[in-house]
Amino acid sequence: MPELPEVETVRRGLSPAMEGAVIAQADVNRPDLRWPFPPGMAERLSGQQVLGLRRRSKYILIDLSSGETLLVHLGMSGRMLVSGDPLGQFVHEHPAAEKHDHVVLHMDNGARITFNDPRRFGAMDLMETATAEQHKLLAVLGPEPLGNAFNEDHLVNAFEGKNTPVKSALLDQRIVAGLGNIYVCEALFRAGISPTRKAGRIAAGRVAALVPIIREVLAQAIKAGGSSLRDFRQADGELGYFQHNFDVYGREGEPCRASGCSSDITRIVQSGRSSFYCRSCQS
Repeated sequence: MPELPEVETVRRGLSPAMEGAVIAQADVNRPDLRWPFPPGMAERLSGQQVLGLRRRSKYILIDLSSGETLLVHLGMSGRMLVSGDPLGQFVHEHPAAEKHDHVVLHMDNGARITFNDPRRFGAMDLMETATAEQHKLLAVLGPEPLGNAFNEDHLVNAFEGKNTPVKSALLDQRIVAGLGNIYVCEALFRAGISPTRKAGRIAAGRVAALVPIIREVLAQAIKAGGSSLRDFRQADGELGYFQHNFDVYGREGEPCRASGCSSDITRIVQSGRSSFYCRSCQS
């Protein structure tokens, strides 16, 4: 599933083609994805100007002139692809329609935004912009890891007395929004912390040091266009390439890249998810 860097990469790719433009026509080709589309979604989108695109956790939020915001979640295999961009940001002409093109936005500037999702685990919803943060999917989220509210004090306080593994704590969207399996594994390796350590038993100084490390990992992944493991594509259809920089994720049995370490990367399963780490470098 796309994590924060992949979603942010898509948001940045969509912005030049969508912000300030009008959705001349919205085609909604099925009644639902992960859950039913809101009533009259095509009519509510058509004719509206896109005022701006935001990201909250793993959700893209598209603010409209109607006072509503379109919430988009990519799910496991969802893609939002741009074609025919008049600004010259993209080289792709409009492709032929595909079977899993579920929502298509025809912009008045000639761009076309296609939401394609073979597995249909993605989602879209419409909500009032003024109360968007109260939406059931957003209200429970913790601070953004790249925002000021995610700081050393916040993480230390959130971990205090917590008996769950640090890996699980960092995946808890109530503690920090948008982190997923890949980037938690990478951040814990850089911090030298084992994913099996209980969050509440890690010294405050080590917990505090995780904050800039998490920011660094995410910033580098965004710069690389995210990680393409299976289905992820950027908005122009290109792959991300941060997966080539993984220190631990997906590298079971391969040598640890830390200088002077002779151990191999280990994989364990925690709460149904694979955790990759070095037993020698992480404790």
